[in-house]
Formats: sequence, structure tokens, C-alpha cells
Amino acid sequence: MDGMKLSFPPESPPLSVIVALSLSASLVTIDSTAAATTVPSFVFSDGRKLSGTTVLLRYVGRSANTLPYFYGHDAFDSSQIDEWVDYASVFSSGSEFENACGRVDKYLEGSTFLVGNSLTIADVAIWSALAGTGQRWESLRKSKKYQSLVRWFNSILDEYSEMLNKVLATYVKKGSGKPVAPPKSKDSQQATKADAQDKGKPEVDLPEAEIGKVRLRFAPEPSGYLHIGHAKAALLNKYFAERYQGEVIVRFDDTNPAKESNEFVDNLVKDIGTLGIKYEKVTYTSDYFPELMQMAEKLMREGKAYVDDTPREQMQKERMDGIDSKCRNHGVDENLKLWKEMIAGSERGLQCCVRGKFNMQDPNKAMRDPVYYRCNPMSHHRIGDKYKIYPTYDFACPFVDSLEGITHALRSSEYHDRNAQYFKVLEDMGMRQVQLYEFSRLNLVFTLLSKRKLLWFVQTGLVDGWDDPRFPTVQGIVRRGLKIEALIQFILEQGASKNLNLMEWDKLWSINKRIIDPVCPRHTAVIAERRVLFTLTDGPDEPFVRLIPKHKKFEGAGEKATTFTKSIWIEEADASAISVDEEVTLMDWGNAIVKQITKDEEGRVTALSGVLNLQGSVKTTKLKLTWLPDTNELVNLTLTEFDYLITKKKLEDDDEVADFVNPNTKKETLALGDSNMRNLKCGDVIQLERKGYFRCDVPFVKSSKPIVLFSIPDGRAVKIGSGTEANEYFEFNVTELDRIEELEYGLS
Repeated sequence: MDGMKLSFPPESPPLSVIVALSLSASLVTIDSTAAATTVPSFVFSDGRKLSGTTVLLRYVGRSANTLPYFYGHDAFDSSQIDEWVDYASVFSSGSEFENACGRVDKYLEGSTFLVGNSLTIADVAIWSALAGTGQRWESLRKSKKYQSLVRWFNSILDEYSEMLNKVLATYVKKGSGKPVAPPKSKDSQQATKADAQDKGKPEVDLPEAEIGKVRLRFAPEPSGYLHIGHAKAALLNKYFAERYQGEVIVRFDDTNPAKESNEFVDNLVKDIGTLGIKYEKVTYTSDYFPELMQMAEKLMREGKAYVDDTPREQMQKERMDGIDSKCRNHGVDENLKLWKEMIAGSERGLQCCVRGKFNMQDPNKAMRDPVYYRCNPMSHHRIGDKYKIYPTYDFACPFVDSLEGITHALRSSEYHDRNAQYFKVLEDMGMRQVQLYEFSRLNLVFTLLSKRKLLWFVQTGLVDGWDDPRFPTVQGIVRRGLKIEALIQFILEQGASKNLNLMEWDKLWSINKRIIDPVCPRHTAVIAERRVLFTLTDGPDEPFVRLIPKHKKFEGAGEKATTFTKSIWIEEADASAISVDEEVTLMDWGNAIVKQITKDEEGRVTALSGVLNLQGSVKTTKLKLTWLPDTNELVNLTLTEFDYLITKKKLEDDDEVADFVNPNTKKETLALGDSNMRNLKCGDVIQLERKGYFRCDVPFVKSSKPIVLFSIPDGRAVKIGSGTEANEYFEFNVTELDRIEELEYGLS
């Protein structure tokens, strides 16, 4: 390996590769200044290049002279090693972490190493995956939950302690689980930070932040369910709290009783938990209503606020034109008199509001005497009819931020013009200032993030509720099949960037696919309408069952029972693409030759007959067919596809949502599925061969009630297909080598 360079981005060093290089005493130059989007690579002295963490790890395994069996003793060992190397990525999939620990722990109960009788890159891959999670794994190591796994991990660490501790100290932040590159020069650090900002990664620093002293807050209004836009704010708070070893408070900004309810509070708490956000406590702005009222009265006594009874439309015009209100110079007594009318909720009080006295000629219109309090006799969801007045967000938020000891308040950049107002309010109150930190609002194509407009869809019955899979709510996208790990990765990649971008959903679904594809079980379905019976004249006279893997490359997915019969079902579109005497491949079985095709008067194929040719090569066939046995054990399925709710990429503020409603957003297709799907649970994610990924929304209850599967987008606009359309999909998604490997595995 002399003359070779390992290149990788500073934010994501390939820990397993670095560990393997260290253990094998390989002399490689480390270059950790690559751009953030670059994948880890080996660059050879002659200009050749290898890229990708698992590719590099396998190369080290094959070429390590000091560890002769680093890639196993034989081809069988090497294949087992490959399986473990691929499996290592599961440990980074949040919710799957402990399941993965349990699986490896059980495997190691009677083994010293993962493969064979010596250390291999399989051990390196899993060991590094655990070590790279930092505190999460360290906490488990101290428990007695996974004794075999801990024993194995510790034995490797003890045997190679000097090398491994050095690697961990250099590349893994203590307690964070975040891999980091070694220290670099000041110029290099500045360049790296600039690159990270350009790519939308979270910036390295919060202004004036101190380790252990950062306190943040996530403050949603309980007027709807948490959506993907709120999730960005919540996850950035989580990110910075972890980075600075600080804490997050969840505060419900419940100052508008007309829109808020306990239902929303309960579901926001649920969604925050789904995002994995650990918070110090839950508070409510309504907890501070007495103090806020006292502060408003104090400002009126000091001449820094006044009560205004100007009609709303006139007030708005005066603010736009920079005209002082006729009430601006009321004396303290007059203001306090009207304030009492507001508190009582009287007819006179309902005409009034409290405004801060700033500067009505300020070029920043947010500084033109903002409203602090308004009168509202509605009952509050939490405290009932105790109050007739409620503070505005502009007044309550800075007050409670300061009072609760918030050091940094994260706000989306749409609030930028109101930052000066925030600081001025705190200054007039005489309270401690809070640092504001901006990030861009998350905008996605064909997506509504306005809670008012989302509520319109709910109230008009165009969706099933706030958890509808067409909704951008956390509950909706999870029900659609999105893994929270994908959402977290997607949002942190956007980070604290202040660039306003209208983003496609494709990237998010592509990230999701990378998470689910390596582990989700494979099943088979055939579209029910006009399905065709294919009779194999030399097929088995008596059906027989064979256990085959649910996932060819992931043993943890388990096995499924596949029944082989003389007659099998295939889809009409597949049958229509076949010619007499054509050889086709029956997936997970082998080849067959079609000898006879029967059609009806309209020319539709109604039946096929043929013979098996299990010695035939899958390389020579054009069509690779999914099929199901003709038995009464098959299950009924409803395959459901969804489309965007609106037809315009981005609605403007003055657009009426009703004018842009997509009339066709849901398509249901009846299908038959293999009998193994009877065991699916709600929330399980599977792949239907040649059809894509699905999430089980309604599991099997009885034969007459279909299992409901929701189609999960994979980052490309591909519909649920069948026949030649599906074959094109299959050909497009895998290389020839991968396709042959998939088909030949388990063939008779």
C-alpha cells in the first residue's frame, strides 16, 4: 500500500477503514480535507482510485500482509465476511441499534470471532460501527444487557488497545458518537467550515456558546400536529444541545385559544418523542400569564406601552404609512383604565389592544409599535375562562425565553426582520438578552406547511386526518413509510443554512431507501385483475415447500416458506409480453419454456402452459417473472399509491388552496400476496419484488379483509407497475451482475 492516500471529508472519517489500516500496520497517507459530499477514497500513486467505505475495507482485508486471514480462509469465509460488512450500517439506523446489538450478541454466544477463528474485517466493521456511536454504546457496555457482545468488543480492545485507543481518541468525540477528523491548520479549518456551510451542514458554533451552559427551547404552538418544517427546528435544537452538552426545553406557545387544543398538545408530545428529542422539561407560555400581565402594566406605567382602540384595518394602514396612532400619547391613567376594561373582557375592552411604543417611522415595519396584548373572551384549552386577554407571540416569546434562562433561541430566517423587535422588547423590559440564531425554513415542492391550510384539508374531509400519509406531518410521513433516521439525516444535511430553497422530496426518499433496502424483507405480489394461470406440465404433482431467505444479503430478515406447484399465477402484463417457445425466468425457482398461449376474443392472454428448464441460464432470458402458487393460502392485498395534494409547486400567500387541489391523490390496486404476509405487523416495511417498497398499514385480520400496504417512494417517480413496465423498472434498478446474483441465489 506504499504511496497510497486515504481521502475523506473531515465530518465523516471512515472509522472501520482507519481501524483496519491501523491493525494491519499499513502505511497510508491520511488526507481529511475532502469536500463534504466526497465519499472516502483510496488514491494510488499511479492515479487509480477506489471509493466507498465498504470497498476500501474489503481492499484492506485482501491486501493486508501482516494479517493473512483478514479476509477469511476461503471463499465461504469471505462471503460470510461480506454479509457482516454490509450489515454494519444497520447500527447507524437509530431505532434498529438495539435490535442489531441483540442479533450480534446472540451470534457471539458460542464464538470468539464473527467469522472463523481469527480477527477479520467483519469484526473490524461491527466493532467500528459500535465504537462510532460513542455514548450510546458506552452506556450499553456498562450494563449487563449484551454480555457476549461486550465480551467480544472488550477482548478486541484489550488485544489491540494501544492502536485502537489512539484511533478512537483521534476520530471519535468522547460522549458524542460523532466521528471527527484530526485537528488541522487554522486555514484548513476555515476552509472546511466554509464547505460545510455551503453544503447546508450545521455550523460548527453557536455564537458565544459555552460547553455545558447552552439552554435551548423548542416552542411549537399547539394548533396542529408537528410537521416536517417544525421537525427541522426541533432537530436542530437537539443537535446543538448535544454538541454543547446543553439542554432543550419544550415550551408550548399557547397564547391563541381560538386555534389550540389538548389534542394538539398530546400529539405534539408524541411527535417530539418520535423524533427522539430528549428534553429537560415541558413548560407552557400560559404558565407565565400573571408575570406577563405584570410586565405589560409595568411598561405602560413607564410610558413604553399604550392601549390603542384604533380599528384593525386603520391600524394596519397607519403602520404601513408610518402614522402615529391617536392613542399613542395617552397618559398612564387612561392606559391603565382601558387595560382594566380589557382584563374584564368588557365591550369597551374588546375594542382595545396593548402596543409597544417604539418608532412608527422606523424603516423596519416590525418596529412600528407592535401589538403586545389583545382581548379574546374565548375559553383556553388549559386554563379555561380565567383570562379574557392573551399576549402576542412577539411579546411573550422574548419574555419567557429570558425568564427560563434560554441562551440561544433558534428561529427560522423568515423572522429576520423581527429580530430587532425581539431585542428591543427585552431591552424595554429590562431583562437579560438572548442570542438569536437563524436557519432557513424548510420548503418542499407541492407541499403545504401552513397549519391553517392543512386544517382546511382536514375539515373538508379531503384527507383522513392529521396523520394522513399525504400530509407532511411527522405522523403522516411516518405512516407513509419514512424512517425517522432518514428525516434526521435529511434535515441535518440542510443544517443551519440560511439559504431559502424550494426542495424536492426525492432526496429525502432516496435517503430513506438507503436505510430500508439493506434490511427489509422481500415478498411477492401479483396484481389480481386479469391474472393468468401458467401451468407447468412437468411441474410437481404434489406441492412442496422450501424455505428461502427473505433478503438475499441480510440474514436477519429471516426466512419465508415458498410453495412450488404445478400451476402458478403471473400478471397479465407479463403474460402478454411472452412469445411461444420463449424461455423465461421464474424468480426464486428457475427457468421455464412457454409452449402454449391461450387468448380470448379480444386478444387478451387467459392461460399459459409450458415446461420447466431448471438447468437454463438466467443470463439468457429477457423476462424475470414474479409468480405465486395456485393455492388457497394466498392473501388479499390493497396496494395504495399516493400523490401530492396540490398541483402547484409552491403556493403564494394570496393563492386560494381550493384552486389548486389535486383531484386524484390516491390509487388502490387489488393484488394477491404470498402467505408469509399473514405475519406482517402494522408499521412493517417490506419490498414487493419488482414493485417497490411498502409499509403495512392494516395487517392481516381475516381472509375476506385485505392487508393494506402503502407504497413508499424511493426517490424516483416510478408507479406501481406490472409486466414489461415492471421489468423495465427491475432492469433499471440493478446492474447485470447484481441481477444475476439475486436470481441465481436459491435456484433449483
